[in-house]
Amino acid sequence: MRVTVASVDGEQMTAAPPAGSGTAESGHGTPRRRAVGILLGVALFSLVADVVTKQLALSELTGRGPVRLLGGAVYLTLTRNSGAAWSIGSGHTWVFPLITCGVIAWIGWMALRLRSLPWAVSLGLVLGGALGNLTDRIFRAPGHFVGHVVDMVSLFDPYGQVWPVFNLADSSLVCGVVLAVLLELTGRQRDGGRAGAEAAESVEPTSAEAAHGGEQRGRA
Repeated sequence: MRVTVASVDGEQMTAAPPAGSGTAESGHGTPRRRAVGILLGVALFSLVADVVTKQLALSELTGRGPVRLLGGAVYLTLTRNSGAAWSIGSGHTWVFPLITCGVIAWIGWMALRLRSLPWAVSLGLVLGGALGNLTDRIFRAPGHFVGHVVDMVSLFDPYGQVWPVFNLADSSLVCGVVLAVLLELTGRQRDGGRAGAEAAESVEPTSAEAAHGGEQRGRA
């Protein structure tokens, strides 16, 4: 809401709304509560989809050879990975839950200023993927926080010789990170604005300020 007051010489001036008014919360971009809701919704969907596909892989692929799909472009082959891609760090499985907890904390910090729908989707994908693999680390064999991640998708080779065997959580993580990089490159910020836009607005005077300045110069 704007308040118009009259000055002593008859001119009208527009005052900014008082601090704490309802318009201050709206800001620009998506409202924060809605953006955080979208983030959590995307994360929950990714997590549930990952858990379901892993259970299907365990029930349908256990004791079975690789399943060839799309003419050999995709193979379904059940593996258990104690490390990261290409089994990196397989001897230090306990490290990965700590890294995941750090990622979750970082997403929580990012959500404090979240008003962007694309950023909400990106962070939701990363969060859902991180939670999907963290669930395996905590609850699957051989033990708590050292569990092996269930993977089942291999590209162009049945045993991951071309690309590491992965799962839906890995796909969510990669898509979320790629989207975040694109958003950074295009200048989209978490609060719904664009990099450089606020600086340009602060340098360029508004039409009302320009008119008022012209009147002051005319009287001088």
